[in-house]
Amino acid sequence: MLDELHARDVALIRDATIQPSSGLTVLTGETGAGKTALLSAIKLLVGERADAGSVREGADSLEVEGRFFERGGDPDGCVVRRRVSADGRGRVEIDGRMGSVRELASGVGRTVDLCGQHEHQRLLSVASHVEILDAWLGEEASEALGAYQDALAAARAAADELERVRELSRTGAEKLEEAEFTLRKIDEVAPKEGEYEELEEALPRAEHAEALVAAASGAHNLVAGDGGATDALSAAVRALRDASNYDAKLGTWADALESSLIDIEDVASSLRDYADGVEWDPESLEQMQQRLSRLEGLRRSFGPRMEDVFARREQAAAVVAASEGGDEAEKRAKQALDAAEKKLAHAADALDAVREKGAPRLSAEVSAQMSRLEMGSASLTVSQTRLPRDQWGSMGPSRVEFLYRPAAGLTARPLRRIASGGEVSRVMLACKVALGDADGCDTLVFDEVDAGVGGATAVALAQVLRDLARTHQVIVVTHLAQVAVMADRHYLVHKVTPAAGEPPETKIDEVKGETRVAEIARMLSGDTSEASLAHAREMLEHAGNSYGGDSDGTR
Repeated sequence: MLDELHARDVALIRDATIQPSSGLTVLTGETGAGKTALLSAIKLLVGERADAGSVREGADSLEVEGRFFERGGDPDGCVVRRRVSADGRGRVEIDGRMGSVRELASGVGRTVDLCGQHEHQRLLSVASHVEILDAWLGEEASEALGAYQDALAAARAAADELERVRELSRTGAEKLEEAEFTLRKIDEVAPKEGEYEELEEALPRAEHAEALVAAASGAHNLVAGDGGATDALSAAVRALRDASNYDAKLGTWADALESSLIDIEDVASSLRDYADGVEWDPESLEQMQQRLSRLEGLRRSFGPRMEDVFARREQAAAVVAASEGGDEAEKRAKQALDAAEKKLAHAADALDAVREKGAPRLSAEVSAQMSRLEMGSASLTVSQTRLPRDQWGSMGPSRVEFLYRPAAGLTARPLRRIASGGEVSRVMLACKVALGDADGCDTLVFDEVDAGVGGATAVALAQVLRDLARTHQVIVVTHLAQVAVMADRHYLVHKVTPAAGEPPETKIDEVKGETRVAEIARMLSGDTSEASLAHAREMLEHAGNSYGGDSDGTR
């Protein structure tokens, strides 16, 4: 939901702020007043393409800032800022950090639907029709789709495995010979995991056993032998102890030396154990050297690392196994694929059944809303056509498409081919009302939804928009007084006369009380005569708005 929008130097807007209601907000004003500039600001915030031509004349750049709250999202909301310079360079900030236009489109952009007549409308994209149907059907469709997608993934994995087995079985004689050679050479050595690393660590000790024993034994004798360091330290401790009877300070040093003596005796004991544990075995040394040499040979031939050697063996073994038992392996893989395809077909049938059962109910609901919008006997039908197996995708095995029937008795055709811009807008509006809370968008922005509408249709359109505002935040640019009186919040877009030499400027002000009455009167008859004002007050009272509407913007 768009909580607040601030636009600076966008087209004719110098500086403007709006705080849309969480329900229905309308923007009204004379043609050419600058309502389009405000919509351009919203488009920038939701990740649409920037145009340097939107920068106000004489300004270096434009800046648009908005705060959004998403249903079930962060209670602190998200602050988005977008800046576009006059030379076309842009900058995006999301919650104070640098971001990208793509992030805007995939973030706040997915919560806002721009429903102008000339926008790229979701309703005209056939790919989105199945998403709309599933959203309306709810949990039942979601579960069926999930089961189908799991089965589709399993079938694709089984097909990949079958292809892998077949590829191995197609291996030529030359590759088979190479694999057999690799397998034979590695198995002759029969390396074990971690063996090479253990030999690298143990061999230097075995090669220098004599030197290691000599060093450890020599150090032990110097420390613990007759006349060694421990004897000297023990004598020093005794001398200091005797003298400490006359000066306690010498006793402190005796304690320190005695502590060190204990550590030295521990080291001396460890040196003795080490020297006793080192074995000098020329035959064992030779075996270790030969073993390491053979492992080094494998690394040079199939490495460079031992991990590569083991991987090469595994690959070679798979090739040889496939050549020896290829028919059997392929048979098992084919059976696994057949089972996966059977399970997929069952899941596909179940998904289609859920959609076939629910599609007429969605068609009836949308068609009922279209009737409310004074579209006569026009209706929407949902077509579902099973696709060939190789065309099944992640959204199902069938093509789901909305078809539009302009009147009873006429043939239903694809909506994108026969519906006018105004019709598409009203069909979209009917779909949004039918979806209600199931719709994935929080905010709907309508431009020109009332094009060519008047009389009873205008009243019906206003009532439908009010109903839609119970489940969505709705922002409407309108020329209809019937729509304007329904709003929870009403903004007037008007152009002011600038100082000499300055470009025109668009102002956006919230209107309440008698100011709102005057704007409704202008929309009704183009003037603010007593009759027009009285009519405007009557319409506002009938709509349940005391001129100012819902002042806190809540529903």
